[in-house]
Amino acid sequence: RVQALRVARPPRAVASPTLARQAQLPSTSSSVPQRAFSSSPVPRRAVASTLSGFSNVYDDRDERVVRMLMFGKPGAGKGTLSARLTKKYDILSISTGDLLRQHINEGTAIGKQAEAIIARGELVPDEVMLKVVTGKLDSLQNKHWILDGFPRTLNQGLLLDAHLKKQNTPLTLVVNLNVPDEVILSRITDRWIHTPSGRVYNTSYNPPRIAGIDDVTGDALTKRPDDNPEIFGRRLEAFYKSTSPLLNHYTTQATTPITSPINNPHQHPHQVLLHRPAKLSLRSITGRTSDEIWPELDYIIMSMFPSLRKRSD
Repeated sequence: RVQALRVARPPRAVASPTLARQAQLPSTSSSVPQRAFSSSPVPRRAVASTLSGFSNVYDDRDERVVRMLMFGKPGAGKGTLSARLTKKYDILSISTGDLLRQHINEGTAIGKQAEAIIARGELVPDEVMLKVVTGKLDSLQNKHWILDGFPRTLNQGLLLDAHLKKQNTPLTLVVNLNVPDEVILSRITDRWIHTPSGRVYNTSYNPPRIAGIDDVTGDALTKRPDDNPEIFGRRLEAFYKSTSPLLNHYTTQATTPITSPINNPHQHPHQVLLHRPAKLSLRSITGRTSDEIWPELDYIIMSMFPSLRKRSD
């Protein structure tokens, strides 16, 4: 006579021993990517929905969108490097100055307000500049972009951050170009420009084919009024004064970890998240020329945004 054996079923809350072990994982170091564990595939959107009761839950879909600021001293090569990125990748370069001029030329409400302020010899207030910038960025929520010329101060940075977070489109990358002062001084001293097109030449490393003449049009090249050592010194001092607090602000954001609700006793296994650093990445690149800086900048973009589409030649 064979006696039937009863096999105890595991509790319903735990689908398998493997899942049970995953549910008891301790918090790990910030170098481990954040993932949601499950015995069966669960869409990230569903996991995010399940976790809606918790704040600061990381969603790595945001990392696939380039929302970038590039900082650097006057003459550090921001324009040159931005142009290379937009030529190689499906990224838009948003110039704050161009946007403001467009508003003024089109006679929009913001343009009329800014034009009157400029006519009085005053600086355009941060709140007005924010409207100029965000009016464009809000139309690019699913696009990759680099913002040029804004923010320049800590207050502008705080205003921009608040707006982008409200739109659920926070910054993903801040790049600081570290070029020695003496290199930039030499660079601006030797710099010549073709004003109508914006083409820039340098007699030291990128000279025109004929001295003083634009390669494309044959027009005469000119010097910028502020391309002299005295004015450069004042611009450099102003840069350090305004930009240092702003960089410190983004450095803090980039190193502050997001807290995961991993120790909640009522948490479903699908809600188990590993510790993850903040979304924003801040990178500093040191070099003497744009050609030196470019390979590292290009590598950062490729490694952080592997799905970013390259433009066809």
